[in-house]
Amino acid sequence: MRIGELAALVGISTRAVRHYHHLGLLPDPVRLANGYRDYGLRDAVALARVRRLGELGLSLPEIRSVLADDQGRELREVLLELDADLARQQQAIAARRARLARLLADGSPHPDSVVSPEMAEVLRGLDAHGSAVAALDRELLALADTTADPAGRAAMIELFRPLAEPAARARGHALYARLDELAGAEPDDPRVPELAADLAAHLPDGLAAAMVAELPASPDGRDMPAGEAAGPAWAAEMLAALSPAQAEVLRRTAAVLAERGPC
Repeated sequence: MRIGELAALVGISTRAVRHYHHLGLLPDPVRLANGYRDYGLRDAVALARVRRLGELGLSLPEIRSVLADDQGRELREVLLELDADLARQQQAIAARRARLARLLADGSPHPDSVVSPEMAEVLRGLDAHGSAVAALDRELLALADTTADPAGRAAMIELFRPLAEPAARARGHALYARLDELAGAEPDDPRVPELAADLAAHLPDGLAAAMVAELPASPDGRDMPAGEAAGPAWAAEMLAALSPAQAEVLRRTAAVLAERGPC
């Protein structure tokens, strides 16, 4: 096969084929007497594998390593592994299409519908209509659900699932309303300590432990100096999105939980 035939067979451009040659991902085939490259079936298989591995998210060094491991293997074995790659991709596509079908079946899908079904159940429990703080919580959880790996997503959902229970949902909505009332308030607002204590009592044990580990505490009621926050980036972003009084409620809540210790 000439390079144009090979490229057409695999579904890429001749420029891409030459680029893969340059990177060492595709060995240079034997050249004919006239100087043209002469490609065979194994070259097509190797090139298809480069493309498939790239589509699966492997980096160029990773692709080079995989291809090096394939040297000396029987063509049937390489083809079987390529077929397995395609089967996995087909399963992923089928799962996405099933997800889209569920969304399309909803006459008016909500943006939260694009998260996993388990997280969608949790978000419905946190849906305190009109609450700006609740909306922030939901946005952060939707983002975390999208970026987490399956194990992390499952663990996170289990932490928040108790808050979606009917009794906890009613208490949570009342707490959101009280937090919303602190919009624009200062950290020394007299409502802050009581609300922090009530919020600490509301949180389930697993979520309370996570909050202590990840959110900077302010046990004396003062804002922490810049640069001393101990939480991860998302915690800092969340605190920055709240009013000073609302942020202080969360810091005091972490302090109350830390003093309470494991339940």
